[in-house]
Amino acid sequence: MSRVLLADDSPHAQRMGERILREEGFEVASVTDGATAMIRLQDVDPDLILLDAFLPQKSGYDICSEIKQNPNLSFTSVVLTYGLTEALDHGKVSLSGADATLQKPFESGSLLELIRPLVEQSKKRRNDAPQVRINVGVPKKVEPKSEPRPQPIAEPIFPILQAKPAPPPALALGGVKAISENAAETATTQSPGLDKFDEERVRAAVTLALDAAMPNLIDEITAKVLLALKEY
Repeated sequence: MSRVLLADDSPHAQRMGERILREEGFEVASVTDGATAMIRLQDVDPDLILLDAFLPQKSGYDICSEIKQNPNLSFTSVVLTYGLTEALDHGKVSLSGADATLQKPFESGSLLELIRPLVEQSKKRRNDAPQVRINVGVPKKVEPKSEPRPQPIAEPIFPILQAKPAPPPALALGGVKAISENAAETATTQSPGLDKFDEERVRAAVTLALDAAMPNLIDEITAKVLLALKEY
């Protein structure tokens, strides 16, 4: 079973990523910060890591650089992820050696299309890695000159794949009612029937709405509980 380490400090991104990956048979471990991601890399030994570029404690850029410079981890494919409102630094992406980038929220088709070949690439690198380590430190033998060994064709610069565009975060300002009204309007104007409705885009819109509304909901509930305790 292929192993994926999902490093993201957003609970909703974690839940969506875990659901998509586990339904496809991947073994998934999740962490919420950069320091823990570095620790779990050793015991999870993933084939691929979905790595939030803006993790707390240690950024995804820095973690990716360390992975690619470590001979014991360099076979691991790394996908740097970022949110709709986050500006990805493509210069840092290139320097980090990331294999790909992906914009959140995760959309099932785009995510799986991106990571499947990267997982296979990682497994191939893993199989080739022990042969390289065995040769380390072996005295060189004097051998007649031979034709230089052909170098593998360089892999293309990391692909930049975007998830399907989700409705803007402003949708969340109206709460759950706005979500349902927007979904109904979209179904009426863009889709002739519910059978053609894009479940993943609706799920992404709901996720964005909950992310935006959650702080206000927590504040309101906390205030009501404190008020009730004072009256009691």
